[in-house]
Amino acid sequence: MARYVLQRLLSAVVVLWGVTVLVFSMVHATPGDPVRVLLGDSARGATAEDLARLRSELGLDQPLLVQYKNFLAGLLQGDLGKSWRTNRPVAAEIAERLPYTLQLTVAALLVAVLIGLPAGVLAATRPYSSVDYALTGLALVGVSMPVFWLGLLLMMVFALTLGWFPASGSGTWRHLVLPALTVGAASTAFIARMTRAAMLEVLTEDYVRTARAKGLSEWAVVGKHALRNAAAPILTAIGLQFGGLMGGAVLTETVFAWPGLGRLVVNAILTRDLYMLQGSILFTAFLFIVVNLLVDIGYSLLNPKVRFA
Repeated sequence: MARYVLQRLLSAVVVLWGVTVLVFSMVHATPGDPVRVLLGDSARGATAEDLARLRSELGLDQPLLVQYKNFLAGLLQGDLGKSWRTNRPVAAEIAERLPYTLQLTVAALLVAVLIGLPAGVLAATRPYSSVDYALTGLALVGVSMPVFWLGLLLMMVFALTLGWFPASGSGTWRHLVLPALTVGAASTAFIARMTRAAMLEVLTEDYVRTARAKGLSEWAVVGKHALRNAAAPILTAIGLQFGGLMGGAVLTETVFAWPGLGRLVVNAILTRDLYMLQGSILFTAFLFIVVNLLVDIGYSLLNPKVRFA
């Protein structure tokens, strides 16, 4: 077990280094002059010497390899740089926004599990019936529906028309409902489909038929035997969705003006705040890698075949 965890930790380090290369390359390959964007309207009256001096102060006049070396050196010391827009440390900005993103992610995942898991079990226990087709169709719609369109639709119905929930902002649990439903829709559909597939495979096993032959109730057969043995792939799906929700709420946070990491990334893109952009993306990728690592370790605990391999 310790060897498996060590292997996963080493692979996580390699993946994280690859992420730093990709993030740095993509951020610096985006078109536009960050210095002119930073200056705004005052860039029209700036001379070439003023622009060159500002680029030198920001370190943008150095070769990309030197900039990447400085970025990696600061990263190893826990320094993500300073935001060009607010002149505050990127780590401090991320720390302020992280609780909001965690709230939205946990709420969306809770919605996905509470709806998707029972829906998948119900569809698997009634395969190829009208219930199964209806739930599968809803799952397909949930996966295919654009997040921003669903957010606007929920806002129009439940905020503007019915007035049940606020249309945007944060503060109370009521502000969290519509963003959580929007973000959790696709995850609900994915978990439902994964649960159905895992349960269908388990329900054909001999021990399930034996449990039914012993006269156990359907709840005992499905809940205590089938669902427990199908938990490993379902846990993997839930863990992957958690990581995906952490980095996939950009559009939702923008639509609902939710002050999380996703909105921070959008603002950094619009203002060409390179340090903020690469720091936010890298931190989100780090969270995704950590969640996947924990899921792999949890999977090895549930599945002895992985642990002994």
